[in-house]
Amino acid sequence: MKRFNSLTAIIALTFGLLINNQVVAQQFNDMDQNPHDIVYYKPASEDAPQIKVIYGRPKAEDTKVFGTQVPFGQIWNTGSNESTEVKFYCDVMFGNKFVKAGTYSLYTIPNENYWIVILNGKTDTYGAHFYDPKYNIASIDVPAVKGQNLENFSIGFTTKDYGTQMILAWAETRVKIPLYTEERLISKI
Repeated sequence: MKRFNSLTAIIALTFGLLINNQVVAQQFNDMDQNPHDIVYYKPASEDAPQIKVIYGRPKAEDTKVFGTQVPFGQIWNTGSNESTEVKFYCDVMFGNKFVKAGTYSLYTIPNENYWIVILNGKTDTYGAHFYDPKYNIASIDVPAVKGQNLENFSIGFTTKDYGTQMILAWAETRVKIPLYTEERLISKI
């Protein structure tokens, strides 16, 4: 009798493990249609990055994205899926506002000739659905200019004598956000 109970317990355990493996294997989500990317800003004179941006890269449905695919005058999460996150490893000047090192969400309000770019303290949010202006840290208006057509939304950096620019680019639109990192702030003093 004891032998039968042990054998039954082993069979039940094996069967339970097989069912559990099937359930776990079915919990994976499908691939995102819009891949995510990470871009770093690291000055040539530094060993470590000063800025990191994690963002979704949606694909353009047409050469004219802004005003159609992304409406003018409405808050946008500056990418796709999760809100774009910017991590400053050092204190920065965002436009004319001093911003402490930390992680922030990046939102924008695209308009035809200019954009409002917003740093928000509420992170880990999905899209602009949970945007809350009470967490805004800083905002700046920047011009929107024309550039070469780009199929996927992209973020990059360029360094100028007067500071760093974070460039948002998609379709034929380019937006340059002025940032002054510690290195640039010290050299200006």
